[in-house]
Amino acid sequence: MEDTMWGGRFSESIDERMARFQNSYPFDWRLWAEDIRGSAAWARQLHTAGILSDGELAALLAGLDAVRAEYAEGRFQARPDDEDIHSAVERRLGELAGAVAGKLHTGRSRNDQVATDVRLWTLGAIARADAGLRELQAALLAQSEAAGEALLPGYTHLQRAQPILLAHWLLSHFWPIQRDRARLADCARRAAVLPLGSGALAGTPLNIDRAALAADLGFAAASPNSLDAVSDRDFVAEFLFCAATIGTHLSRLAEDMVIYSTSEFGFVTLADAYSTGSSLMPQKKNPDSFELLRGKSGRLVGHLVGMLTVLKGLPAAYDKDLQEDKEPLFDAADTLELALPVAAGAIATARFNTGRMHAAIDDAMLATDLADYLVERAVPFREAHKAVGALVRAAEARGVALSALPFEVYRTCHAAFEEDVLDVFSPARSAASRQVPGATAPAAVRLQIEQARACL
Repeated sequence: MEDTMWGGRFSESIDERMARFQNSYPFDWRLWAEDIRGSAAWARQLHTAGILSDGELAALLAGLDAVRAEYAEGRFQARPDDEDIHSAVERRLGELAGAVAGKLHTGRSRNDQVATDVRLWTLGAIARADAGLRELQAALLAQSEAAGEALLPGYTHLQRAQPILLAHWLLSHFWPIQRDRARLADCARRAAVLPLGSGALAGTPLNIDRAALAADLGFAAASPNSLDAVSDRDFVAEFLFCAATIGTHLSRLAEDMVIYSTSEFGFVTLADAYSTGSSLMPQKKNPDSFELLRGKSGRLVGHLVGMLTVLKGLPAAYDKDLQEDKEPLFDAADTLELALPVAAGAIATARFNTGRMHAAIDDAMLATDLADYLVERAVPFREAHKAVGALVRAAEARGVALSALPFEVYRTCHAAFEEDVLDVFSPARSAASRQVPGATAPAAVRLQIEQARACL
């Protein structure tokens, strides 16, 4: 047991099955850069506190640099008894720097060490996810600007509702992503708190300047309570919530794109680079990029639920259950880093078929405009709604469009209709009439585009 970091108290070796069960190196090796960075900062504090001499500090920093180079170049050789990234780095450091490596863990616990590593890694993952989200926003914005005043049938309940600008629909997916970026920024602020110096649970007896240590590692502050610091994984759960919400937004965008790319709709054609075919049917072109984006959302939501379930029953301080934080964290970050560039590329290369969109707008989608016509003539809206509903029923009974109904039918449904009522049947006019900020009129959409540009 002498080879382990904790074996002095034990008289027999750990069971081989237990060793495999508790070994986290197969996944937490990914914290190597953060672990070495944290160890170097801790060494500098040990030197300041008088624990390390100048020569010892230099030897440790040189050894850590050598371990960093081995990992960066893919030369690091792990051993079966490396039970986690921390023991692996320390073991290799001892081989390179000698006995002084045994001083590095002075005043430090793996509890505050891993909490620091995971926070550092999460901050990097947040930055990478934000960059991916920004790329997707840029693709949506570029398509919005290119769309001009092209019209699209707007849907509620997946039923034709009112005409809107294609750009307005594209921007409806821009703003949820902006909220995702804001949530990630909030998560980063709460993740940027230093646990190192908390020891196993009670803090370190050494004269460590935690404020300087926090600044050295790029944290905004040091944790206020050592017991909480080693067990706090709120920032992991919060990142997983951000990832799950991003996945949900990607799924909604994907659902629209899958539907709109069908032959039945034909509103959009996806680039071959973001589509696949069928092994049986030669004619097929499948929107697999968006179908996979839709499917990945379930994976991301599952990681959030799993993490919350791990955390919900833990007593105070560190518990080994918290080893389960890393695999969902890593996989969620990996999923986003893989999915977001695909989403951006698929949107950027999509071709929107504006003629097909405009042809899908029918008179029934202007029924609300008919009601507004009556409202402008002092008819109460509920009365106008009822009158237009009667017109819709009459058109359906005759099998004709609303604009094809004889004027006498209009007058029968309400006396306030005049001969100019047919002017209502202009989809462009309908969209242009909705001018309030945030609406679909061209002027309002241009304002949205300016606001979107400012976000980027």
